Amino acid sequence: MNHLPLIIKREYLTKVKNKSFIVMTFLSPMIMILLFSVVAYLSQLNNEKVRTIFVLDTSGLAENVFVNNQNTVYNKLTNMTLTDAKLVAKESEAYGLLYIENFDAIDEVSNHIKFYSEESASLSIISDLEKILENQFTNLKLKQANVDIAKVNALKAKVDIKQESFDGEKTSKIDSLVKLIFGIAIGYLLFMFIIIYGNMIMRSVIEEKTSRIIEVIISSVKPVQLMLGKIIGTSLAGITQFVIWLMVGGILMFIVSVFFGINMSDMQTPQQELMNEAIKNPELNMQVQNFVTAFFNMPLLNLVIAFILFFIGGYLLYSSLYAAIGAAVDNETDTQQFMLPIIMPLMLAVYVGIFTVIEDPHGTISTVFSFIPLTSPVVMIMRIPFGVPIWQQLLSFLILIATFMFTVWFAAKIYRVGILMYGKKPSYKELIKWIKY
Repeated sequence: MNHLPLIIKREYLTKVKNKSFIVMTFLSPMIMILLFSVVAYLSQLNNEKVRTIFVLDTSGLAENVFVNNQNTVYNKLTNMTLTDAKLVAKESEAYGLLYIENFDAIDEVSNHIKFYSEESASLSIISDLEKILENQFTNLKLKQANVDIAKVNALKAKVDIKQESFDGEKTSKIDSLVKLIFGIAIGYLLFMFIIIYGNMIMRSVIEEKTSRIIEVIISSVKPVQLMLGKIIGTSLAGITQFVIWLMVGGILMFIVSVFFGINMSDMQTPQQELMNEAIKNPELNMQVQNFVTAFFNMPLLNLVIAFILFFIGGYLLYSSLYAAIGAAVDNETDTQQFMLPIIMPLMLAVYVGIFTVIEDPHGTISTVFSFIPLTSPVVMIMRIPFGVPIWQQLLSFLILIATFMFTVWFAAKIYRVGILMYGKKPSYKELIKWIKY
């Protein structure tokens, strides 16, 4: 008799009715929203903060280059020694003091500029000051050389290589960036899902084994059905938890935004500034348009279907290994010796995807790892945005499913023997013997 549906139902209901599962399902989004709210609030405070910087320019080369903005106010000091300027800045509780020492040559001046502050200055502040002074000193040197600055700017040549396939499909440099971001996100998502819910399956097997409940269950259920039931039931519980996280998270974000006056969008200040700048800057506006175009140029339907298939196949493959490990040991401490062979292929897949696929998506290394079952769920998904023939995707998926079936077979062998073994820490040699039984 096929007891698989009953086992799946039992595992699912056991997980979702567990007190810790219920608590973490609703508590986790609350904690995350609380953290986001704190970060958003702190970001608002940081954005509203106005920094005062005193400028002592004894060279006279940068008198009118510092312009006040929303977050920075420049106070110019004149007819004052450095010691007095430090004292004034300190008593005024200014953010810092920029000191430009006087020398005959501009190069000497640029090499002896100092910034004094009570604490370490922000990297962005120092970078902005350097950029302002570099532009000013460059223009001054050009004037000294009797060079017309307007002509120099007009004669600057900009090269923007347009990319296009032999079939006439237009691409851009941003395409690779978009595909890289997408691939990393997918790889990380798969990596975290396998680790979190794979460990949940493993702990479930260990708990039933140590409580001896498994001895009663195994008398009427085949080991392979019990193992598949645990994998599928736990997976459904994980999907349920993920959906609840999205719903609760969305509701909490709305409540925080409306009732507590915290604008969650302020956490995206750099992106907003980029969009505002894009409106004013036609060149940046074109880059934003290229970014959007690059996203829609990807084979989105192919990616969605492939992601679902490879995600399910990869998760089932690794979950069967987690279940086998849980059956082989008596406690979670003993699982450490068996975890490395599972984690290493996943980590290898992510690294191959980041460092190889982005540079050569159709090269030998990328292609080979996209067919190896333990790495294909990540590497193949990263390759698809660059254009992978359908036959390669299908072949990779069929190899993944075949490997899953083989893994279930030998994992069930370990499961069948291991769930009834107590008091002994198994070795790899013993696991091989169990498979031969």
